[in-house]
Amino acid sequence: MSKDILVKVHKSYRWVVAVCDEELLGRKLIEGKRALDISGNFFKGEAMNYQDAKEEISRCNDEDATFNFVGNRSVEVAKELGIVNDESIIEIEGIPFALALL
Repeated sequence: MSKDILVKVHKSYRWVVAVCDEELLGRKLIEGKRALDISGNFFKGEAMNYQDAKEEISRCNDEDATFNFVGNRSVEVAKELGIVNDESIIEIEGIPFALALL
């Protein structure tokens, strides 16, 4: 099983979890007034396979976290866990992106 989802947990008073498909790291997406920078350290997390990423995101969800999901696989994990739904997903340059402030 390939490790192609990056998960990074930023711990502060409330955890902020950055999740992206590995091949998107280093890109800047721009479409109209929307821009998303995936080139910095914010998304540069631990490479995990789908199941491990799902378990880590689920664990973080129990800790009152907020989430940033970028990419098909990452957003699919979020949908599968019920963290986001289709209405909360936008696309920038055809790449799905979702924020979850639970």
